[in-house]
Amino acid sequence: MKAIQLYYPPEWAHCYGCGYLNAHGLHIQTYWDPEKGESETRFTPRPYHTAIPGFVYGGLLASLVDCHSTATAAAAKAQAEGLSLEATPLRFVTASLKVDFLKPTPLGPDLRLVGRPKEVKGRKVVVETELYAAGTLTVRGEAVLVQIAEGFGGGAG
Repeated sequence: MKAIQLYYPPEWAHCYGCGYLNAHGLHIQTYWDPEKGESETRFTPRPYHTAIPGFVYGGLLASLVDCHSTATAAAAKAQAEGLSLEATPLRFVTASLKVDFLKPTPLGPDLRLVGRPKEVKGRKVVVETELYAAGTLTVRGEAVLVQIAEGFGGGAG
């Protein structure tokens, strides 16, 4: 199985969070499970991703939710329309992002993000993402994503 972000054409692969062409980025990779209709990303924060000793910086957590959600939107839209991401790469940008920090996220364990589309309508997809640290839900996010129009250039993320 190939990560959703690896289907993005090069002109759309520069995002700090998920762009495979950004040498300094996070390079998150999201995988879609068509049977469950949900996505998963795993990420291990580094010691420099700290907020206060022992805990992950909230801005990083919001970035993970953001990029995980854009990839989830691409997979959900492809599945809803019977498209192959390989044949028809889809790319979404964030129109709105709401992040709820439910409890401090410890630095150390791998983080697991799970995304579920709530709505797929036209160029808009709404995704709910949950972020877990060592099996504990610490962050919940909801993103409204908009599909990039054909002919749009640049490194949107």
